Amino acid sequence: MVTIPRQFNGPPDSGNGGWVCGLVAHERLAQDHTGPVTSRLRMPPPLDTPLAWEHDADETRLLTHGGALVGTAGPGAFTREPPPFLDTSAVEAGLAAYPGFTTHPFDQCFTCGTARGEGDGLRIFSGPVGDDLTAAPWTVHPSFAEADGTVGVPVAWAALDCPGGWAADFSAQPMVLGTMTAEVLSAPVAGETYHAVGQLAAREGRKFFTGTALYTPAGELVGRAEQVWIEIDLATFGS
Repeated sequence: MVTIPRQFNGPPDSGNGGWVCGLVAHERLAQDHTGPVTSRLRMPPPLDTPLAWEHDADETRLLTHGGALVGTAGPGAFTREPPPFLDTSAVEAGLAAYPGFTTHPFDQCFTCGTARGEGDGLRIFSGPVGDDLTAAPWTVHPSFAEADGTVGVPVAWAALDCPGGWAADFSAQPMVLGTMTAEVLSAPVAGETYHAVGQLAAREGRKFFTGTALYTPAGELVGRAEQVWIEIDLATFGS
């Protein structure tokens, strides 16, 4: 049994897409899988609700106790190169240009919400830096660290989430995460600062295809992801 605590929301009444995808991926990785994992969300993940796991050789599934499918995870593969490393001046410029300071459909989002305080949300504020790229610094708050001083898979996946959504520009059209393929190469460490980069690859109708990456300030790749975002109508989402 597992629950998604309300702290880890994206939209107000559902789980943060990256955190929930990372939660299911972590459960999949515990089944001896290595390498990239692809997680898919099948419904808005419910908060503070008991959920159940189901496993087989190919897939891990997160279910409501009524049997509704919340999300899945299985072996994944990347289709593109990760977004490029951007230096300190570029990520600071991205932070200064963050559109969410003015218009944000989900300002309580665990990853990128401006209404979340230090140690409560990740506060990764990714703004445009040209060529379909976004960037922001992320200093890892100690409240997110596990016993060894690093963050776990769900938090690392959450950090790899919203920079891609802002590359597609949440403020122009509200979106939610549908699919995320990610791999954490080196767990982020509390107190350290990382460079978060997002990149828009393509759009097909209501779907946006993006990539994200986390780097050390020296340019070492810490983790990467590819996402599919789905445009939504805020008036009907989750109903």
